[in-house]
Amino acid sequence: MARLPHPREPHPHEPHPKYTLAATSLLSDLHRHAPEITLTRNDVALLAPLAATWFERDTTPSALRHALTNDLPRPLKHPVKLLRYRLTTYLPSPPRAVVLTDPLQNCDTCDRAYRAPVPGHCPACDRLD
Repeated sequence: MARLPHPREPHPHEPHPKYTLAATSLLSDLHRHAPEITLTRNDVALLAPLAATWFERDTTPSALRHALTNDLPRPLKHPVKLLRYRLTTYLPSPPRAVVLTDPLQNCDTCDRAYRAPVPGHCPACDRLD
């Protein structure tokens, strides 16, 4: 049976220390919310960049904790593999970029509508000058 390719693991675009610290703290504390999840320091260090990506995408700590601890398999044999899978697969989409456009203006000469930051002449009337 052929295996599906592993999705490319996300990493923060700009690893900000506050995201890494929050991710490390959340992962280190997971066993308090789900006792079957026990992670070593190395496990936390491995998963922290993936979790930091969630924070970069404006995810709250409670939402990330819920995604990682909700509906765990019983028994949980490989917590690190499960967390890596969830951090990668359930990753929220990046926030949409806001595209700012110039407002519509009416040309002072021909009254044609055009986009520009300030009122004045449309491109066609500008060429006539």
